[in-house]
Amino acid sequence: MDSERQRVQDDLRGIVRGEVLCDPLSCQLYASDASVYQIIPIGVVRPQTVADVIATVQYAAEQRLSIQPRGAGSGVAGESLGTGIVLDFSRFMRRITVEPDATQITVQSGAVLAEVNQTLAPSGRWFGPDPATRSITTMGSVLAINASGSHYLRSGSPRDNIVSMRIVTADGELLKLSKHQPGESVERAAGEGVSTTAGRLARGVVEIENQFHSLITAKKYVANSRSGYRFDGVIDSAGSVDLAKFMVGTQGTLGIIIDATLHTELVPTHRGVALLFFRRLDSAARCAVKAIQHGLVACDLMDRRLLQIARETEPKFSELLPREAEAMLLVEIQGESLGDLYDRLAIIRQELAQGTDGAFASVDAVRQSERDFFWSLSRRVIPRLHRVKGADAPLPFIEDIAVSPESLPEVLVAIQDTLQKLQTTATVFAHAGHGQLHIRPFLDLSSQSDRKKLLDLANEVAEVVWNHGGQISVEHAAGLSRSYLLPRQFGALWQAHGQVKRLFDPLHRLNPGKLFGAELQKPNVNLRPADQTIEVSRSGRVLIEADEAIARQAHEQGKAVPQLEVLQNWSAGASVSQVSRSCNGCGRCRTNSPAERQCPMFRSLRSEEASPRAKANLLRGVLSGQLKVEDLADDRAKQIADLCFNCHQCRLECPASVDIPKIVGELKAQYVATNGLPLSDLLLGRIDSIAAIASRIPWLSNVLIRSRTSRWLVERLFGLSAARELPPVVGETFLRYASKRRWTKSNPHGGLKVAYFVDHYANYHDPEIGRALAEILQQNGIGLFVPPGQKASGMARISAGDIKGARRVARRNLRVLADAVRQGYTILATEPAAVLCLRHEYVNLMNDQDAHLVAENSFEACDYLWRLHQQNRLSTDFIPVDADVSYHQPCHLRVLDPDQAGPNLMQLIPELSVNRVEAGCTGMAGTWGLQRKNYRNSLRVGWPLISAMRAAGPWRAATECSTCKMQIEHGAGRKTLHPLKVIAYAYGRMPKFQSEIMD
Repeated sequence: MDSERQRVQDDLRGIVRGEVLCDPLSCQLYASDASVYQIIPIGVVRPQTVADVIATVQYAAEQRLSIQPRGAGSGVAGESLGTGIVLDFSRFMRRITVEPDATQITVQSGAVLAEVNQTLAPSGRWFGPDPATRSITTMGSVLAINASGSHYLRSGSPRDNIVSMRIVTADGELLKLSKHQPGESVERAAGEGVSTTAGRLARGVVEIENQFHSLITAKKYVANSRSGYRFDGVIDSAGSVDLAKFMVGTQGTLGIIIDATLHTELVPTHRGVALLFFRRLDSAARCAVKAIQHGLVACDLMDRRLLQIARETEPKFSELLPREAEAMLLVEIQGESLGDLYDRLAIIRQELAQGTDGAFASVDAVRQSERDFFWSLSRRVIPRLHRVKGADAPLPFIEDIAVSPESLPEVLVAIQDTLQKLQTTATVFAHAGHGQLHIRPFLDLSSQSDRKKLLDLANEVAEVVWNHGGQISVEHAAGLSRSYLLPRQFGALWQAHGQVKRLFDPLHRLNPGKLFGAELQKPNVNLRPADQTIEVSRSGRVLIEADEAIARQAHEQGKAVPQLEVLQNWSAGASVSQVSRSCNGCGRCRTNSPAERQCPMFRSLRSEEASPRAKANLLRGVLSGQLKVEDLADDRAKQIADLCFNCHQCRLECPASVDIPKIVGELKAQYVATNGLPLSDLLLGRIDSIAAIASRIPWLSNVLIRSRTSRWLVERLFGLSAARELPPVVGETFLRYASKRRWTKSNPHGGLKVAYFVDHYANYHDPEIGRALAEILQQNGIGLFVPPGQKASGMARISAGDIKGARRVARRNLRVLADAVRQGYTILATEPAAVLCLRHEYVNLMNDQDAHLVAENSFEACDYLWRLHQQNRLSTDFIPVDADVSYHQPCHLRVLDPDQAGPNLMQLIPELSVNRVEAGCTGMAGTWGLQRKNYRNSLRVGWPLISAMRAAGPWRAATECSTCKMQIEHGAGRKTLHPLKVIAYAYGRMPKFQSEIMD
């Protein structure tokens, strides 16, 4: 850390209770957001209280540093980026307070919009404006950019729903803003708890409005097509100035929002949605204008490219979306009765199907499940765009356009002509009912010509919009993308913006260069360094040559070209640079939605470094030369990497499908290569060797395992938590048992036959899992082979970054298992982590023919059996089992088996009741949860699942994962079974399981 950053960090830590981070790695995590820009701040403050915010702002003023307020970092215009101090409200300031009648709610800036609505749900109310990123975006951001979303026709914008707010001014004063009289007296201020500063600001707003009144009222815009500092609706007939409304949409340039009181509205009784398909884009836009007269509450438009992407990335839409459709309208109405709703939907569909512009096909839905399915087309447009592969990507820099709905058809044609002239394709999405348009051109930021084209597109599309009476930068912030264009947009009215800025922030300390500034950057400046890469090699082979600019800079400074020796296998089509840069920073991995499971660590800690995108940002910073290669050996790098416990949920749910676990594996391996393994990781990585010794003397080993004294000693010496009850070891391991049964001899005969890859738990702690599998296979006439010489999967080594040790294990297992595959065997494993190693991790380690062969022929046991059932090749001769089972799907298995084969198989058993508990990760994460340093976080992460299992009553639990079993039994006190045991018992082959299942 340089001396300036160190000084700022030391100063702020002396006056701020919250967290202060000025080290290069932390600053790199906050250098980008969901936009195409990158600017490294001098430091980050995560305030816990209002006093922290005030202290930070006052310090920044003294030191002449700028302040950049930030929520989830999901902005697409770079509005939260800057060189000063970033104020991250999402970590601590998330309080939500509901008024007794729930008609109003007070939220702090860091509260997530989706969580606000979850809090309101029991009252039958919600906050109406619904931007598409509501599962991650914070309320401070919603108010700062006036984000409205699809339902503007119903709920208006946030500025229409504001009651009051508290802000911190540029000089560090806390103000409560609502309606104020210009020049409020000191007496009123003292009596009502308001500041005379509010009166001064109100007076200033009135004076500016009076001065520019004719310019402000010269143009008649539709309600939501105004950008910049807005005066409409701020001054009432009595002369009061609604400063809270005025502050909404000012993008952190006039004051820092602490909290706000907002109006809520009733959740509609009934809602209906219709999809209408058109042969022309402009036809859909014209029909949207016709549809508005039917009382729509939402009207979204999607073009052909978006429909095609939806079909390709999510097969569930392939039958719903006609391939000949050039555009689609999604319309929604609401009502008090279902009968009225059905009638109105029928009228809309009939009327919009008439004429040359009419829809050639349509479908509607009223039931919530179908309605939500239709809405997922619109709400997940942006995440779906992130799945588009290739160098050209749909970029968000001109997308925030507003025109009158009547002129939308003409504007769309004109914009398409402009794109064609510049030889660029783009996706088109619009809230057509109120004229909000989002255009994302496909560009390659690693190409210098495309970087220049970015500026040309911004200018020319803006000209089209202005020629049709519209405006740019309305609800997605001006930021670094569009502020440059605003002086031309406002003309003479631009002076009013300058006066407003000087009134509230005369020294330009608050988010400078956004929305207003003497110098505003062009949209193609401060772009992410997509064209810069240091030299990357492996085993002496150069994989990626250093970028010429980096090499030249190193030569000028008399230094060697920065080099990174990667330790995993990165293929040509998915190089380390490509994978790390494929993270666009959208922030979807910060979601707390109950419908998703990423990221368990972020859900618990709520810190940026816990998010999956932080790991991509860190590695990208090194590869682009922003950070030193040596920084990966720093303890801070390890702290960030250790906030991933390799559950792979981000890889499954990331909109761009970024392989974050592989990135984390590289980060951890880089640290271990320099610093070695901590003792606890070293021990857990070799736990199979320890168990092998323990199984020779099980009577002594199990006494020690149960002894509090020995567990206390192990915690002090090796870092394993004494609170964990470790499973006892058995005297006869499964591999020894298999040898006695001659299962270790390969079968030369044909037919179905499988090779069982036995992992640690089934071998040393619960061999009955393997025996249950053997009985099931015998019941179905499937040959069993247990290859001798196999070792435990090595997942603990991989998770710890011990790549060399993991590679040795992988090499041995692959040699044994690949031979079995060549003899016609299918590889089965009963431990999800073991299957994940075979299918994914070993390929990252070895990337040879054997690794790919094994990966293609490996399955989790229940998944394999369910595939047999789907082919009518599985015996269903089950005896009735009168029992109840609560099933949890492990994270690793969720990646491998989205169909949930385990509970599907158990549901074939007569009289067995299976309750699928969907409450997230158990938090055990393999051996991660065994360590003392992780014990509390492990329970914190798994608490929703533990609580759900407790609430399920005295049912047995079931899961395929051994460590998930340990956590459920430890936290919920529920006896937990492997589904294979239940199935083997139902076949009547293992009656010994009766006490475990039935009691």
